[in-house]
Amino acid sequence: MSCVDREGGRPLDLDVQQIDKNGFTAIQPYGRSQFVAPCLYYGYYGSGITTSAGSSDNNTKGKVAQKPARRTLLIFICMPVSPGNSRVMMISPRNYNIWMDRLLPRWMFHTVQNLVIDSDLYLLHVEEKKIMEAGPSNWQKLCFVPTKSDANVVAFRKWLKIYAGGQIDWGNKFTGSLPPTPPREQLMDRYWSHVVNCSSCNAAYKGLNALAVSLQVFSFALVAIVGATKQAMISMAARNTLVIAAVLCFVGSKWLSHFIYKTFRYHGYNHAS
Repeated sequence: MSCVDREGGRPLDLDVQQIDKNGFTAIQPYGRSQFVAPCLYYGYYGSGITTSAGSSDNNTKGKVAQKPARRTLLIFICMPVSPGNSRVMMISPRNYNIWMDRLLPRWMFHTVQNLVIDSDLYLLHVEEKKIMEAGPSNWQKLCFVPTKSDANVVAFRKWLKIYAGGQIDWGNKFTGSLPPTPPREQLMDRYWSHVVNCSSCNAAYKGLNALAVSLQVFSFALVAIVGATKQAMISMAARNTLVIAAVLCFVGSKWLSHFIYKTFRYHGYNHAS
């Protein structure tokens, strides 16, 4: 029985298979992942995953056909484009649906994923700087990777050392030196790195901006109506209702503008907390 900590975490038992020029495979309970050199990583998880030769927890041989097991596939394509910069493409298809898939638009799921990517991005940026200063062959002196869940990281570093000399060969296009650290707003920019390229997030960004502007216009219009209407033409209760509606629209517009900026532009949270 595995040990669970107070926050619900438990050990992740990863076993990396033989590393060769084509990459490597990592096996874990109810799933496996594979690094396909040089830029593709994918993993599939769920019940019924074969984790060793000839074994599966969903073996239906000699039995009545069963409903396909639920499985989730995670695919990453990460392509270095210049020192300190990479293009990441990710997709996570499933062979089943949950109720949220039918109700929530795709951009809402992206907001959660962007939080994870932002954290990873900042960590990798700092780590890359430190590894470059110490030298690629000394990465283990800087990174503490004591558990089996770190097996993929260790395996990739081994592959990179064996088949690429520990770092990317940029040829004559780049010197290999990292650019200066940009401002945080630029480093973790979401609009140009994701929103403009994502149809769902781009549509949500434009739609929510239009709504924010509409709320402001509606707020000013209500104030103008209250100011231009003679007191005898409208009851005090109606006047108060219009004022309250104007205030709510204005506050809602400000809150929505902040939400849009934090969600689709830049989320400046403290990664150390």
